[in-house]
Amino acid sequence: MAIQIEEPRQRQQRVPPWRNVTFLKWAAQAVFLFAILAVFWILGSQAGSNLEDRGIDVSFGFLNTLPGIRLAEGIDVLPATGGRALYVGIVNMLRVTVAGIFAATVLGIIVGVSRLSKNWIVSKVATGYIETVRNIPLLVQIIAWGVVITTIPGNLGFETGPFGCTDPVSGCEGWFFLSNKGASFAWLFPADGFWQWFAFLGVGVAASIWVYRWRYHLKEERGDETYALTWGTLTVVAFAAIGWFVHPIMGFLGYLWGWISELLDSLPVWSLQAVLALLAVFFAGLWIKRFLDDRRTPAGLAKLTDDDIFRIGSAAFAGLVGVIVFFSLAGISEWILNSGRDLFSVMDDKFEFLDGGAPLSFGRPSLVQPGNFPNYGDTGLTMSKLFFPVFVGVTIYTAAFIAEVVRGGILAISKGQSEAGLALGLSRTQLLRFIILPQAFRIILPPMGNQYLNLAKNTSLGIAVAYPEVVAVGQTLYNQTGATIPVITLWMLFYVSVSLFISAIVNWYNRRVALVER
Repeated sequence: MAIQIEEPRQRQQRVPPWRNVTFLKWAAQAVFLFAILAVFWILGSQAGSNLEDRGIDVSFGFLNTLPGIRLAEGIDVLPATGGRALYVGIVNMLRVTVAGIFAATVLGIIVGVSRLSKNWIVSKVATGYIETVRNIPLLVQIIAWGVVITTIPGNLGFETGPFGCTDPVSGCEGWFFLSNKGASFAWLFPADGFWQWFAFLGVGVAASIWVYRWRYHLKEERGDETYALTWGTLTVVAFAAIGWFVHPIMGFLGYLWGWISELLDSLPVWSLQAVLALLAVFFAGLWIKRFLDDRRTPAGLAKLTDDDIFRIGSAAFAGLVGVIVFFSLAGISEWILNSGRDLFSVMDDKFEFLDGGAPLSFGRPSLVQPGNFPNYGDTGLTMSKLFFPVFVGVTIYTAAFIAEVVRGGILAISKGQSEAGLALGLSRTQLLRFIILPQAFRIILPPMGNQYLNLAKNTSLGIAVAYPEVVAVGQTLYNQTGATIPVITLWMLFYVSVSLFISAIVNWYNRRVALVER
């Protein structure tokens, strides 16, 4: 019997780097990246030198100097610094954006559903509204509403007198006033103990989520209707009603907020820098871990592609950049410490009211005339003559586009879904609530997010009616200081941040309602 002797296997030679496709691919990308950064560095340095030679200010020193301007309205009409003035403009812009998003969404859904109504009058009115508003430029609409509000001759509305306030010198209250000074209407306002009641309500919201999930789980187990949404809603209502009377028990949170404020005041800046740096490393590592977990199989970790390696490297690089930024720029950590200390200090003051009064008060608008001219009092919710045209303009304009988005989303649902619902005996309201709208929202949300972004950026047109939002305030600042480039840079950073924030919220909700394939 012959014995075969196996020859030793030849060791596989390593491919040299200049012939390794993966190495060449990564090396080319790295060289290209450094080349781009070098070009930007050279161009930026040269541009900075040229601007300095021409005496053009590119520093941000105006943020800490007295601007010498007076704003028409806002939380601070005489800002002490340029940074404070921009902050007032940001708050004014966000007021219009947040209120406009809610109002335009409600109005747009109503108009979009109305256009699909079988009632001829309702459908044609909705169609006329959409086709008219969409084809008039928003700037023209804002100016038109500004003209309307400033040319109203007197106080019109539902007040004590039949056609106007009968005695504004001694003061009078009503339900709604509209004049060349703006619009004022009745509203609910926070009172002493509101924050304690709000904290109690927050506990109720958490409890309602648990109740909803519990009832929904029972529905899946038993197969019968458990009215999960009704139970969750009633839980919130119950906590709100009980908290209306027992909210002072949440006053202990005031001591907690005060302790946190003192703790932040005693912390050195370097400690927060270390915490932020560790958080940057933690989140980068967490992202990498989840990324690798998604690629694990029963046989082990799947082979990573070049794109996977690039994503992992990018996440690690982002964590490293976060560490460098937080340790090199101490001003960021100092600003966070000061802002957190001021916030918890304010919350400590809010929670010191431990009486059992009503947490909300209802205020009706009033007219007062301390001098020669009547003005609105501080008892109602007032829209100034500058805020009113911007808010009404962006709301009505954006609602027309949202209505078309809603209509398109509803029409995208198969007609068989409606026929099946009607065959089961559902009313048209039930059909929309349980079958059509839940499916349509998955189609509606992405374009709806684009409309929210458009609304946020369209608020800059408020400069046409002298509304002091961030663009108008910034323009006034660089006319005063000459810091045009720094102001425009801050504009860009602010609008990018707002756009990314709105997109993140819409995308998060879009993922929540997306269909999950099994």
